[in-house]
Amino acid sequence: MKTLLIVEDEKLIRQGIHVMAKRSEVPIEEILECANGEEALEILGRQPVDVMFTDIRMQGMDGLELARRVHELDHPPLMVAISGYDDFSYAVEMLRNGVREYLLKPVEREKIRDILLKLDEELARSKQSEEENKSLSTYQLKALLRDKELKPSEREILIKKNAPFFHVGAYRLFLCGDRVLLDDELLGLREGACDGSGRIFLSDLEEGQLLIAPEEETESLRGGAFYDCCVGISGVHQGLEEMDEAFRECLEARERAFALGSASSYEEELSSKVPEAMRQKARELLTSENRTKRIQVLGAGHTDEVIRLWGALFRATADMHLATNEFTYEMQQSFGEISSIYKETIERGDEEMIRQCMNPMAFDSLQEYQDSIMEWLVDVSQRLGARMEDNGITQKLLTAEQYIRENYSSDLNMAVVSNYVSMNYSFFSYSFKQHTGYSFVNYLKMIRMNEAKKLLTETDMKIVEISTCVGYENEKHFMKTFKSLMGVSPGEYRKNMRH
Repeated sequence: MKTLLIVEDEKLIRQGIHVMAKRSEVPIEEILECANGEEALEILGRQPVDVMFTDIRMQGMDGLELARRVHELDHPPLMVAISGYDDFSYAVEMLRNGVREYLLKPVEREKIRDILLKLDEELARSKQSEEENKSLSTYQLKALLRDKELKPSEREILIKKNAPFFHVGAYRLFLCGDRVLLDDELLGLREGACDGSGRIFLSDLEEGQLLIAPEEETESLRGGAFYDCCVGISGVHQGLEEMDEAFRECLEARERAFALGSASSYEEELSSKVPEAMRQKARELLTSENRTKRIQVLGAGHTDEVIRLWGALFRATADMHLATNEFTYEMQQSFGEISSIYKETIERGDEEMIRQCMNPMAFDSLQEYQDSIMEWLVDVSQRLGARMEDNGITQKLLTAEQYIRENYSSDLNMAVVSNYVSMNYSFFSYSFKQHTGYSFVNYLKMIRMNEAKKLLTETDMKIVEISTCVGYENEKHFMKTFKSLMGVSPGEYRKNMRH
C-alpha cells in the first residue's frame, strides 16, 4: 500500500489510528492526516490515495458528505468509516457511497490490522488485474496494427473488445526511431493506455516508437514532442477499423522522413518523381557483386575506397533512387556477411555495432545512421591494415574548430564546415570525432551550451534572446537541448548560479 489518509477532527484519535496502522503487518509508504473533509478533498486533489479512514461527525464537511464527494472521483480511494455511534442509518448511507468497512470507536488495533490486510489484498488484486488487462489490450492493438493474417471475424472481435479503451475520434499515427529520445510528456504515458487527451503510446514495436494522437494535436506535436525529429505521420483516420491502414501510411511516411532527414506526413508528396531508369541504375548497387566489393574493400587498406563505395549506397537512398526498405535489406545482408567474413577481427564492441547497423530505421535519420556506421567502417578498415595518410588533416581540423567557435551563432551544419576546410563529408565526420572526441553535432552543442551558460550567468538577457544568440531559431528546441545536457532548464540554471 502506498498511501493511507486519516480524516479525523480529534487529534489524539487521529494520532492513535496513525500509530496502529504504522505498527500493523501491512507496509504503508506514506500515512497522511487531516482534520476535516475540506482538507481531505484538497489532499485527494493533489495526489493519489489508496485507502482513506474517515470519521463521520466532523465540523465543516462531515464524513457523509466527504464520502459522497470522494465516490464521484475518477480514482477514489478505498474508504473506511469510523463513528462513535452505532447508527444503522449512518452505516447504510456510507455503504451506498462506496465505504468498504464501518468501525465503531474506540477503534481496536486488531480490527485496524484486519481491515488493512483485507484492503491491501484487494489493492494487489486490482493492480494485477489492471496490468493483465493493459497488457492484453496492448497486445491486441499491436495485432490490429501489424497482423496481416487476422481474419475479418477476428479483427471485428478485437475492435469491439478494445473500442472502450482506445481513442476512436479522428486521429493520426506518429512513428519515429527507437533511438530517438522523446520528451518526458510522451515517455510518461503508460504503455498502450489511453490518457486523458486520447493519446496512446507504444514504445516496443519492431518498427520504432509509435504515438496515436487526436488529429487536432498534429501541429503542436510536430512543433513540440517531435520537433527536430524525422517522424512519419499518417493521414487522418477514424476508429479502430482503420488502424491497419493508418499504420501502413505511417510506415510509408516514416521511411520517407528517414531518407530525407525531416518530418513527413503521408499526404505530402515528393517535389519530383524519380524516373524509373534512375531507380534501375541505383539497384545495380544491390547486386551481390557490388556488395562483395563493399565488404572486401574493408580489408584492402584503402580508406578512401571504403568511403566512396559505401557512400554511393547512402547517396542513392538519400536521393530516393533506392527505396528505404531496399536499403534496409541491403544493410542487413551486408553486415551479416561482414560479421562472418571478418569474424577473426570482430571485437566484443563490434558485435553490438553490427546489431545496430542491421536496423537502420532505429536511427532518427539516414544521415545519423550514416555518420554512425561510416565511422565504424573506417575504424574496422584501419584495424584490418588500412592507415590514413595525414595530408595536412590535423591543420584542417584545427581550422574547422576555429570556424565553429567563430560561427556557432549562425545556421551551422557539418556540410558547411566540411566544405569550408575542403574535406569529404563522411571523411570529415570520422576525422573530426577522432580529433576532438566528439561528434560534430555534440561538439557544436557543447560550444553553444557553454556560451549559453555564460550569458545566463553574466547577463540579464531574456532566454529567447540567448537562444537566438547561440544559434537556435526555436526557443523550445534550445530549452529542451539545454535541459537534456544540464539537467535543469535555463531559468533554473540562472537561478541556481545566482544564489
